[in-house]
Amino acid sequence: MKKQILTALVISVFTVACTKSTTKSEQVENPDGSVTTTTTTVTETPSGVDTAKVNQAKENVDKKLDQAGDKIDNAAQKAKDKIDATADKTKQDLNKAGQDIKTEANKVGKDIKSGAQEAGKDAKEAARKGAAKVEDAAKKLKDDLSK
Repeated sequence: MKKQILTALVISVFTVACTKSTTKSEQVENPDGSVTTTTTTVTETPSGVDTAKVNQAKENVDKKLDQAGDKIDNAAQKAKDKIDATADKTKQDLNKAGQDIKTEANKVGKDIKSGAQEAGKDAKEAARKGAAKVEDAAKKLKDDLSK
């Protein structure tokens, strides 16, 4: 598409550059005293356009367009490669961060479970001691009541 547009532009420039225009203005006084102005433009296009030069210019333009297109394609490929590499690195970093979070969450879960088990043991021990004190108090009360 770019080649076609540029080729059309080059051809139109050559066509305009090879065109010769002549403008003549003529004023005529009418019998009633008014003036009539007639403008004539003659455009000449020489039939001897050098097609070899036009074709050579077209080929040069095509070569330069191809080179520019290749440069653009190469730059786009390099940018794509960099983006892909960055995306892969980011994906790896995110996976590692996810694994780290999972490992730490497992440690916290184990700590919580251990703490809960310890708290349960402490509660049982406290209940046992409390029950023993209640028993002792009940025996003492029973002894006191028996006397």
